Amino acid sequence: METTIKKVLVPIDFSDYSKSALKYAVNFAKSFNAEIILVYVVEPVIYPPDFSMGQIAMPSITTEWDDRARDELQKLAKSEINEIANVKTIIKTGKPFVEIIETAKEENIDLIIIATHGHSGVEHILFGSTAEKVVRKAPCPVLTLREPIKGFDYKEGIKKL
Repeated sequence: METTIKKVLVPIDFSDYSKSALKYAVNFAKSFNAEIILVYVVEPVIYPPDFSMGQIAMPSITTEWDDRARDELQKLAKSEINEIANVKTIIKTGKPFVEIIETAKEENIDLIIIATHGHSGVEHILFGSTAEKVVRKAPCPVLTLREPIKGFDYKEGIKKL
């Protein structure tokens, strides 16, 4: 059975870790002539209602965040993925691991390449790991990258970003 990888999903949170994973994913996708799909998830901010005024919806803040995220994602795509013809950027709102998994299903993704931030101890117990949850529930294989990446110069990758 031959493995074909046509679509690679790369979750981006604009950390150095995710930028380094993107750099790795670009090299990986080039060797398979695959499309790269970047996804950024905006976590919604919940404002407690002011009961004296009733509930107030704040869609303008969400729209502003989406617009800023879209601009930053486009900039990142232009600077890092110019040598790959097929690039798509997606902005979602919700829990990151849920939206990453949903995007993988919707886009019929063949592989997810995701950075782990290497949290451990109490921080890991309290927050868990988005990458860990994606690995457990993804509809496709997941390649997790933790710094340093063997055979990949982290410093060089970040300098170019």
